[in-house]
Amino acid sequence: MKLHTIDTGFFKLDGGAMFGVVPKVIWNKTNPADENNLCTWAMRCMLVQDEGRLILIDTGMGNKQDAKFMGHYYLSGDATIDSSLAKLGFGRDDITDVFLTHLHFDHCGGAIIREGDKLVPGFKNATYWSNEQHWNWAVHPNDREKASFLKENILPIQESGRLKFIPAEDGVQFTDNIKIRFAYGHTDAMMLPQISYKGKTVVYMADLLPSVGHIPMPYIMGYDMFPLTTLNEKKVFLTEALEKEYILFLEHDPVNECCTLQMTEKGIRVKDVFRLDEV
Repeated sequence: MKLHTIDTGFFKLDGGAMFGVVPKVIWNKTNPADENNLCTWAMRCMLVQDEGRLILIDTGMGNKQDAKFMGHYYLSGDATIDSSLAKLGFGRDDITDVFLTHLHFDHCGGAIIREGDKLVPGFKNATYWSNEQHWNWAVHPNDREKASFLKENILPIQESGRLKFIPAEDGVQFTDNIKIRFAYGHTDAMMLPQISYKGKTVVYMADLLPSVGHIPMPYIMGYDMFPLTTLNEKKVFLTEALEKEYILFLEHDPVNECCTLQMTEKGIRVKDVFRLDEV
């Protein structure tokens, strides 16, 4: 089994929205905002080589949206899914599975590409994985969250016939080495792969913990649908991760790929930061 980081570039989001009730004077020290109050964030995915399968976890934003849309998010950086795969000697057609933690545009936008006037799967040989509970939440979105669920990213997956669902049961096995945790605070039934790797446990954090800056308990995104649920999920998870020495893979941290945790006088905080290829 091998794990690889797949960089897909950076984008910007409002700093206040990313840190919720935490004042800017505090979060700006670690995630400095530009003149428009926007902070830079990664769209960092993972490639898993496991049991003859090549599993891509999340796909970033992609590039099929129009200039107006892209202008809101300031997509930047040289890395793309294609360039990151090519560095490892792979191409899109080699991907056997696309695992989508959830269907917000910055996590699933790259799953679908535009070919002429058609929207088609960007990984033509892959099975796409979601779960029925989250899928229904995304295709019938509430008014607060619907701007994050774009039909052009979601419906073509089902129309292609390549969509399969994972049971929304905590601890369900995806492969022998990957089991799935579910989280319900950020959005309904978000999936977090928990991977047994080299005698350690690596957890793909998706939006339960976007960055090192979100480790302190009150640091919860304004984007979360149910922030008190997120708070409880963070407490339970971080306590377990500290006790069992999990490695956390951070999808949105602009600098740090992975971290471990330690207990301090202020509570659970970051211990070490490192790249995935250093595990």
